[in-house]
Amino acid sequence: MSAQPMLIVHQPGLLTTVQDPGRQGWRQSGVGQSGALDYPALVLANLLAGNPPHSAVLEITLGQAEFSVSQDGWFAVTGADCQATLDGQPVWPGWRLPIKAGARLKFGAPRHGMRGYLAIAGGIDLPTELGSRSTHLNAGFGGLAGRALQAQDTLPLGVPSRRLTRSLGIRLPAIHPVVRALPGPEYTSFTPAAQAAFWSTAWQVSSQSNRMGSRLQGPVLTRSTPHELLSHGVLPGVIQVPPNGQPILLLADAQTTGGYPRIACVIETDLHQLAQCRFGSTLHFSQCTLEEAWQARQQLQQQLRRLAWRLDYPHPEEILP
Repeated sequence: MSAQPMLIVHQPGLLTTVQDPGRQGWRQSGVGQSGALDYPALVLANLLAGNPPHSAVLEITLGQAEFSVSQDGWFAVTGADCQATLDGQPVWPGWRLPIKAGARLKFGAPRHGMRGYLAIAGGIDLPTELGSRSTHLNAGFGGLAGRALQAQDTLPLGVPSRRLTRSLGIRLPAIHPVVRALPGPEYTSFTPAAQAAFWSTAWQVSSQSNRMGSRLQGPVLTRSTPHELLSHGVLPGVIQVPPNGQPILLLADAQTTGGYPRIACVIETDLHQLAQCRFGSTLHFSQCTLEEAWQARQQLQQQLRRLAWRLDYPHPEEILP
């Protein structure tokens, strides 16, 4: 019997973790979702690599990483264009390509975007914890020992579910600096000036941002009724406003409860845009309705299913979790 194929980490970059869609159904127990910040990039990388769409991949923040595999196989890169090369030859995002055992796959600094995704045929075959292989850095579990990857780490790969025979590329979705949001439960407690500023401001993404949330810099948002709030449930996409008046947009590793007023909530379909907003970049919020949010989800689902059909994936109904 041949040895299980492995993915070898030579350089982990600033922050590389194992991620899949995350943990669903555990928030009532205080366990956050975690998972890939750019969900469409996760799905497309897996479909290109011949994997089921929710297989575990590597999320690579700001590039500067290097990997190899112990057996010949196939791989795909999506998300940020990190100027990847395979033994010195350019690798374009959105392509499925073969990789030989020992070949070096390197990621440079991204030309644009912030997080790249690497899928290997067979997927990363680490044990699941609470139904997911995703790394939850703050809780210290999932992925590989609940931590970011380090040099000389080795990750087991699963058995490819499909036989790939040719290279193939697709056009990746564009990233837009405008994200749609719904007014939050405490929206009306903010002053009219703060409400207007929230929608009209070009918010700058702070360097203090991480997988828990994006800290935004701009005008101070004040409340007309600044009474204390009881703790309440929060989700990725919720935009909280702490006492300093600077919003925090919660992401995949966010806590499950909070006490800051919620001025808005980014719709699920647009959350992946935040994964590619680099420190110092700006974004705008566009107000939408619940009906428009639902329509946007259906449109994304249709787009991903069309790509799944093009890539010959036999179960497109599995695209959204």
